[in-house]
Amino acid sequence: MHRISLPALALAGAMLCTCAAGHGADAAAASAASTPAGAATGAPPVVLSAYKHLAQWQDDAAPVITVAPQGVRMPYLADGASRFGRAALSWAFASGECGEEVWGSVSGAQIAAANVAAFAQAGIGYIVSTGGQGHMFTCASDEGMERFISRYDTPALLGIDFDIEEGQTPAQIDALVGRAVVAQQRRPALRFSFTVATHAASDGSLHSLNTLGVTVLKSVRRQGLRNYTFNLMVMDYGPATRKVCVLRKGRCDMGRSALQAAHNVHRKYGIPYNQIELTPMLGVNDVVENVFTVADMQRLARAVAQLKLAGLHYWSLDRDTPCRQPVKGADALCSGMAGVPAGAYLRAMGAAAAERPQ
Repeated sequence: MHRISLPALALAGAMLCTCAAGHGADAAAASAASTPAGAATGAPPVVLSAYKHLAQWQDDAAPVITVAPQGVRMPYLADGASRFGRAALSWAFASGECGEEVWGSVSGAQIAAANVAAFAQAGIGYIVSTGGQGHMFTCASDEGMERFISRYDTPALLGIDFDIEEGQTPAQIDALVGRAVVAQQRRPALRFSFTVATHAASDGSLHSLNTLGVTVLKSVRRQGLRNYTFNLMVMDYGPATRKVCVLRKGRCDMGRSALQAAHNVHRKYGIPYNQIELTPMLGVNDVVENVFTVADMQRLARAVAQLKLAGLHYWSLDRDTPCRQPVKGADALCSGMAGVPAGAYLRAMGAAAAERPQ
């Protein structure tokens, strides 16, 4: 995932909903799940979430997942659960070899011991995300994958996310997908997502997935993985042209571009909409002229029901707050959006789950 140099914090307001068709192009109706989905019941059709970089604010000696909404460190379960109710968290990022994975400088065993039981007891769902920008997650054996998943496996585990961005060879990707196929035989309801880069061409070319993304898709299809989604990183398109995005007043219209990316991937590669997820980077992106606004998030939230998308995510909730002083580019701890109150993006995303069927 394209990210700023200092890993950003994300409280995953991962609301779970089953969305129905709305009234018109941008209407949405949804019902929020009251409990996290486990292996017995399966992941919900739609997952709404944000990412949390575990290394941010973390005490490596006691690696409880920690946030600092006002600059004061506190456990996520103390702050996030109180502010966002039954919210879930996308944990980012495990790297290295499966079964021996690390989270920054902390071992998977330490992260699991400090957090898994607490999240399960609290009834707070979580997604285990791997890889990320500048890191790789590999898996050379089924035994290693089983050790990896078992370490985090409770009824609160919503899924495993493979953020695949750079460095992996086709053989390593094949191995990773193959391990997921075997793991799903044991846990058929466990959801696997593949987070990949995309463009959003509006010039008729349907330009979207890059070579790495196509390699992942070919491997998934060749090996017959069933319960999977493609999570498109709809961010950092580069200089605004119709070759990469939808233009509005000479800039990338980030909301419409995100939807264009979904349309392009659906049409070019035949991936059903209910297996496509979207992940924007809120506020000012690493590419400074790519600015994702609250109105963009509202548009995407409404589109969840219209297109029956599998999920909507964002990087990151810690950036879902105004900057205390002017910044020139993307900042780890704020959106760079003047006048936008804290939590505005989370509330906009939550619109997709705001209406409950009677």
